Amino acid sequence: MGKFSSLKDISIKYRKRGFSYGFISEKTGASKSTLSDWLQKIPYTPNKEMIKRIGMARMKSGVYKHNQMIVSTKRIKIAAKKELGKLNRRDLWLLGIGLYLGEGSKTHNNVRIINSDAGIVKLSVLWFKRICGLKTENFSPVVHIYPNNNLKKTIKYWSKITSIPKDQFQKTQIDIRTNKSTKKRNMLPYGTINLQIRSRGKKKFGRFLHRKIMGWIESATKQITRV
Repeated sequence: MGKFSSLKDISIKYRKRGFSYGFISEKTGASKSTLSDWLQKIPYTPNKEMIKRIGMARMKSGVYKHNQMIVSTKRIKIAAKKELGKLNRRDLWLLGIGLYLGEGSKTHNNVRIINSDAGIVKLSVLWFKRICGLKTENFSPVVHIYPNNNLKKTIKYWSKITSIPKDQFQKTQIDIRTNKSTKKRNMLPYGTINLQIRSRGKKKFGRFLHRKIMGWIESATKQITRV
């Protein structure tokens, strides 16, 4: 396994070569539940080694169940998309409030969201810009990585995800704690990103923005819990 390789990418390669979740889990250290999230969309055609290990009858049953799950998952997602319908600006506003409630800083008047998921990070940037009125210059991101992560590749990755220039990224924080398992380190090939917000001389983007967001959260939670 390459030092800087993504555990997910390696797992995908194994799966496309016809290996089972059990085999991939043994090789990578990723749990079967994690592998299921990563690989559920990949049709499974077992290779000769897997057929020999498990047996043809059991293998056929497993392949059938897996491929049926792919079809079922696709149908459910199509139905869910139709059920949700088209979102508007207010929907984005409320979605962002919920996101900040779960992932944002609620203390010290600091506006920031920390996450490792590219989709969540993209949504956060979009919400900050469209709803809070921030500009790209207001972002001062800090990346947190492990010693085995590739620093240049990581910054390039998050810069692409956020559309924030690489020269705006602050000094990278490297977690050198020895009590972190190799498994967890490999699960985060690009670490986590701290989307810090800077006012850049505009009060409305400093502590005032933090208080406004806290006001949105307080109002929303009170109204919902009152129902």
